Amino acid sequence: MSAKITRLNPDRLHETPGYHHITVVEAGRTAYLAGQCPLGSDGVLVGPGSLDVQIDQVAANALTALSAVDALPEHVVRSVIYVRTDETPILGGAWQRFTSSVIGPAFTTASTLLGVSQLGFSGQLVEVDLTVALPG
Repeated sequence: MSAKITRLNPDRLHETPGYHHITVVEAGRTAYLAGQCPLGSDGVLVGPGSLDVQIDQVAANALTALSAVDALPEHVVRSVIYVRTDETPILGGAWQRFTSSVIGPAFTTASTLLGVSQLGFSGQLVEVDLTVALPG
């Protein structure tokens, strides 16, 4: 049995740049992906100093993780993007790059974008946390 996923934007809440305020999941199984980091398969940070290169690696890693549980970006029901910055234009650019990436559909669901002061690896600029309603 596949999970039924409904995404809502109540009329009385503000417009969004592509995500939905509410995601409801009925039935099925759920996968919680660990934060996807900009590390290559060798465990080495890619794109030191380049947010775009790191976003592309994070997106590729997330797609690999989704594939491992037979899921697609469309099955993501919650996302959190962490970007090492306190500048709104950089956050907006990161959002745009993710939404146009190979996992772009993951960000049409309930999403949060955060600017943070530090991430786990030295030189790391971005990380993504995804929750997935697994298909039947």
